Amino acid sequence: MGISLVFSHPRGAAKALKRHPLRALLVAVALLFALLIFGGALCQWVVFAKATGRHHSVLSALPHTKVALVLGTSKYVAKGRPNLYYTQRITAAANLYKVGKVEHLLVSGDNRKLNYNEPATMRRDLVATGVPKEKITCDFAGFRTLDSIVRAKKVFSQDKLIIVSQRFHNERALFLAQASGVDAVGYDADESSTQSAKVALRENLARVQAVLDVWVLHTRPKFLGEHIAIGKE
Repeated sequence: MGISLVFSHPRGAAKALKRHPLRALLVAVALLFALLIFGGALCQWVVFAKATGRHHSVLSALPHTKVALVLGTSKYVAKGRPNLYYTQRITAAANLYKVGKVEHLLVSGDNRKLNYNEPATMRRDLVATGVPKEKITCDFAGFRTLDSIVRAKKVFSQDKLIIVSQRFHNERALFLAQASGVDAVGYDADESSTQSAKVALRENLARVQAVLDVWVLHTRPKFLGEHIAIGKE
C-alpha cells in the first residue's frame, strides 16, 4: 500500500526514482526503447501509406511515361552469386521499354569506386536484352535512393517518372519522390526470391532514414551539378 501511494503522485515517483538510481535507469531505458519502437513503426506506416495505390506489378496498369528511372543495385552478392533483385529489375525495365510504356530509361546507381559501376553495368545488360543504347541514360551519382530521385528532377529535368525496383524498395522511393515534387508510379519487379532477414532489417532502417531525411534533416544529394539532357549524355 505504501508503494502504491508513493507512485500515485508524480513528486512521489520522482523521489522514489532518486532513491533507486538503477530503477530510474531501467525506466529511462524502457521509455527510450518504447519511443524508438513507436517512431520506427510510425516511419514504416508513413512510407507505406504514401505509396499505397502508386505502384503496380502489371504492365497494363501503368500509364505511358516518357522516362523510367531504374534504381541500381549490385549485380552480384556474396561469393559472386547473381543478385536476383538486379536481374529482376533489368528484366522489368527491358519489358517496360519493349511494350512502349516508356521511351527512355534512366539508370541510376553507385559509381564511387573505379571497379564498381552500377549504371554502366545496367546499361550494358539492358542493351543485351535488345534495348537500344541511345535509349539509356546513366546517372553515375545515384549513391542513395534519395540521390537518384532528386537528381532525376534537378539534374535530368524529369517531373514525371515510372520507378523500377522491387515493391519494398519502390514504396520508399515513391515516398521520396512525392516529397521531392516528382509525379511517380512504381513498377514492381518480380520478387520471387525470398527476402532475407538482413534485407528486411536494412529496408526498415532505410525507411526510418528516409523519413528523417525528408522531415527532419532536409538531406540533399551528395552531388547535383549541371543539367544533363536525357539521351544526350
